[in-house]
Amino acid sequence: MNVHTSGKEPLYYRLYLSMIKDIQQGIYKENEKLPSKRAFADHLGVSQNTIDTAYQMLVTEGYIRAVPRSGFYVNPLDASLTVRQEPMNDISIVETAGVQDKYQFQLSTNSVDVGTFPYATWAKLSKEIMYSQPDLIYPGHQQGDLCLRQAIADYLHKYRSVHCTAAQIIVGAGIEYLIMLLNVLFDSNSMFAMENPGYPKVYQTITNCGRTVEPIDVTDTGIDIASLARSKADIVYVTPSHQFPTGVVMPIGKRLELLRWAYEKTNRYIIEDDYDSELKFTGKPIPSLQGIDNTGKVAYVGTFSRSIAPSVRIAYLVLPPTLLQKYQTLCSYYSPTVSRFEQHTLFQFIKGGHFERNINRNRNTYRKRRDAFVSALKSSPFANQITIMGANAGLHFLLYVQNGMSEPELIASAKAHGICLQGISPYYLKNSKPAESTVLLGFAHHTPEELQQAARLLASIWKT
Repeated sequence: MNVHTSGKEPLYYRLYLSMIKDIQQGIYKENEKLPSKRAFADHLGVSQNTIDTAYQMLVTEGYIRAVPRSGFYVNPLDASLTVRQEPMNDISIVETAGVQDKYQFQLSTNSVDVGTFPYATWAKLSKEIMYSQPDLIYPGHQQGDLCLRQAIADYLHKYRSVHCTAAQIIVGAGIEYLIMLLNVLFDSNSMFAMENPGYPKVYQTITNCGRTVEPIDVTDTGIDIASLARSKADIVYVTPSHQFPTGVVMPIGKRLELLRWAYEKTNRYIIEDDYDSELKFTGKPIPSLQGIDNTGKVAYVGTFSRSIAPSVRIAYLVLPPTLLQKYQTLCSYYSPTVSRFEQHTLFQFIKGGHFERNINRNRNTYRKRRDAFVSALKSSPFANQITIMGANAGLHFLLYVQNGMSEPELIASAKAHGICLQGISPYYLKNSKPAESTVLLGFAHHTPEELQQAARLLASIWKT
């Protein structure tokens, strides 16, 4: 036996690990008697207590058995089921943090400006709650604490024209979790449909649940209702207030058409993701689809990850009455997925008016950045070779470039000059054919002056 005499772990623990390895490799045969504690201790030059502790750990885990007045024996093990000891350093770790540092300009859609997060306010509220409400360490209601759900209901009614009570709201750790939850509530044979291009994470979440997803093309007014009607889908996921990634806003006529499609069958439902609804730069935010649904066909989802910070993994789901009854029957035993301390910090953040002020401040900040970026692109030397789309809301827009370069060539040339950006291809589902030479330009990460520099650099790279 090879027992390392040096290391941070106690000697008995190193002996225990060595014996497990020897048993698994067959060095100690099944039903073989092990050396007595005294003999083993003399052989290794250690105390009998060390041997006894290692033996007792092996007995507890079932590797060996103690026979009174006889000794310790190796238990039979199925060789095909033994645990293989994998060295930890053989496991690769994919680390994505710090990728942004490689580029001078970060124009990806998931970038944000850390300076816009209200650190002082959030830290103050969080500290006060931690000290004043220690009972929040205990589990809360499975749908989320009532105070937060009521605050969300009030906000949605006031700003998004959503009609609901706190009882219909479920708080969860991210949109993906809530989509998985909805999957439990829909009929098992229901087929899903999604906008194409669309949100890949939601597509992957739904397919991971064993569902079939039919991509439906997006027109200049949103999802193609005629194609949806021809499909076999019963559930459709849409982003009508600001379609991702095209930025298209679904007009009222098409919203009514979509609701009419859902009304045709009892098992049809619409999942409305109110993506980026707060960040509309021209006119008032578009009222929600849920607000004009009078038969309970819309499940409404939203998140604070975009409006506050990406790491604030608090999202919410508003269930129509029929699905709420199913939830209470099937999921009432679920545990809440968001810390109550974080829930109450967010509640106080909303109650104190900080959330509304933060939204208004961010809207003004990002409007200035969008204006600077769009203006610089339109006045650049290659303005006649580009088309800007979907710039009225959200933190990115589309840029269609007509200079003879393909989408991969556009991305590669930009990255070679220190600009990180994304193409539209990854957002097309099931490898469907994307729009030609179109990229997404995010503007949240940089100041107006930096975005103007980025526009000039893109013009110098892409102008033909």
